[in-house]
Amino acid sequence: MKEKELNGQSLDIVAENIEKLKEIFPNIVEDGKIDFEKLQNLLGNYITPSNERYNFSWFGKHLAVKFAQTPTTGTLRPCKIESKNWDTTQNLYIEGDNLEVLKLLQKSYHKKIKMIYIDPPYNTGNDFVYNDDFKESLENYKKITGQIDAEGNDISTNSEKDGRYHTNWLNMMYPRLKLARNLLAPDGVIFISIDDDEYANLKKIVDEIFGEANFITTFIWEKKDKPSFLNKNLGTKTEYILCFAKDRNKTGAFSVDLTEAGKKYPFNNAGNGVKKLIFPSGSVKFDMKDCIIKPQDMSGGNIITKLLTQLEIKDGVNKNEFVLEGEWRYSQSALDEMVNNKEEIVISKIPFRPNLVKEGGEIKKMHNLLSIKHYDIATNEDAEAEQTKILGANYFDYAKPSGLIKLLAKAFLYNSPDAIVLDFFSGTSTTAHSIMQLNAEDGGTRKFIMVQLPELTYKMQNGAKKARKGCEKAFEDGYNNICEIGKERIRKTGEKIKQEIENGNIQLKIGTSPKQVPDIGFKVFKLDTSNIKKWVGNSENIANELQQSIFNYVEGRTQEDILYEVMLKCGLELTYPVKEIKLDEKIIYTIGNGAMFVCMDDDITQEIADKIVEMTKENDMVEPVVVFKDNGFATDSVKTNIKETLRVAGIKDFITV
Repeated sequence: MKEKELNGQSLDIVAENIEKLKEIFPNIVEDGKIDFEKLQNLLGNYITPSNERYNFSWFGKHLAVKFAQTPTTGTLRPCKIESKNWDTTQNLYIEGDNLEVLKLLQKSYHKKIKMIYIDPPYNTGNDFVYNDDFKESLENYKKITGQIDAEGNDISTNSEKDGRYHTNWLNMMYPRLKLARNLLAPDGVIFISIDDDEYANLKKIVDEIFGEANFITTFIWEKKDKPSFLNKNLGTKTEYILCFAKDRNKTGAFSVDLTEAGKKYPFNNAGNGVKKLIFPSGSVKFDMKDCIIKPQDMSGGNIITKLLTQLEIKDGVNKNEFVLEGEWRYSQSALDEMVNNKEEIVISKIPFRPNLVKEGGEIKKMHNLLSIKHYDIATNEDAEAEQTKILGANYFDYAKPSGLIKLLAKAFLYNSPDAIVLDFFSGTSTTAHSIMQLNAEDGGTRKFIMVQLPELTYKMQNGAKKARKGCEKAFEDGYNNICEIGKERIRKTGEKIKQEIENGNIQLKIGTSPKQVPDIGFKVFKLDTSNIKKWVGNSENIANELQQSIFNYVEGRTQEDILYEVMLKCGLELTYPVKEIKLDEKIIYTIGNGAMFVCMDDDITQEIADKIVEMTKENDMVEPVVVFKDNGFATDSVKTNIKETLRVAGIKDFITV
């Protein structure tokens, strides 16, 4: 017998009636509310609105769409002390609300990301930290991460009782996915891990954002060797990974294997639809003597094969075109491509059973069942063991194993050794681990961008820190937020990979080339408000805005803070090399080997302008951008002379901040 607890309230008659209606009409209740139009339809009182059409909508969708297009006034501040190999690395680790960060990356990384993998928070009804405030997003971010309220802020619970169980999750996901699509390269793809609760809704919003035609597949991941029985109806062993392309027509085959030399791939595939294939003259090799074969039914067992036209075999090949009808694995266009590529097709006897014979080394398409049997796929148990091995403890029960993400990256990026990979729900940095490991194995130079909300592992209670539920071990071990765990994992994983490669190189045989240690560093940036007071926020035309306005810098911000904000909002990648050149106690920053020159000092002189012109000629740069502190010129005449010097040298972009 289940024990009931009195709550001091009278019977909720409305809730009781809703439960009774749900038993009879389960599909009329959405987000805890009754859809009265559906109820009337089910009772025979059909309502046909004049604007009836297929659409997917929910409460707050219009705000989510609008918010994705609302510019941010924030910035990303460099944090060298928490970074690794700052001067050489091409990898990024960004702390902040991923919605704001995705907005900030729109210029610098537009159409540059080849692959996105995300494992967003599943809608389980438990703690739900991404509770966006559409009005004051940066203020909300600071509250969530404990930067404002000294008492700490509880993470909201996305309970079914609030009537917006699904809508809250959809409002969180929609603008982030919309912004993420902008960052994808024309031939890029996104992988999204999800469970049963929100798969259907996720598929619908990604269909809307990416287009139904760009859906590639739903990978089914066997996450456990043995099922869990949390579902009262059955045991579960799988989760899903939704995969969409930016433009499916520009995306190649997914593959982790190559074909074997001499292996035969049959054309017949019982169960497929019956269709005809036309084999051009000379396209098939026959292990038969010269002869003429008349049309006939060659079916046998469960294999359907009919020769519809007369065929003459001469010198081991078909002299004339012939037609076969059957249940085929390949389409006519695939057959035509084989013939054009002079691939080997053989038939050894009657009844005809055509086979494609591979030379070996060709791309072999993978299938969408990521099972332990077929791909030796990593599981949840592997993820737990991995965390313990690297970090000394298992801090997150539902983290993904690096082997899973590495398999996806390998399957898609085998021809893209220098791709950029983004994960904006990066958690413990499993994706960074995967990319470094893949680079170590195949010699690639792929880069990663990790974005993670620095969610606190504690909350304040009576003036003291208390571990959040699920974060007890992490807090006990000294990690104040999730980002600290993620960065530490990258550091330790990188050193482990480096040590393994160096040990392997010591034992190399003579004549074997040593392996190169991949990029195991990362630059840390942290989301914050702009370094410039009273920022207008017209990100559509930053150059014009900077030229026409004079702003004071926020107290406590450094020249480098301002430098990277200028880079970000002018569309330069954050990993571009930055060099400092001193001239008369002034600092000139050169970015991207001369793509931009920045000087934020006071009392800017003509000598600084002359030095910039000199460096421009040395680097042979075409149309570099020059940025100065607006009130850094001694007089207006000095500013005018410097501007003219740069114009004569062919430098058109002159920006003041």
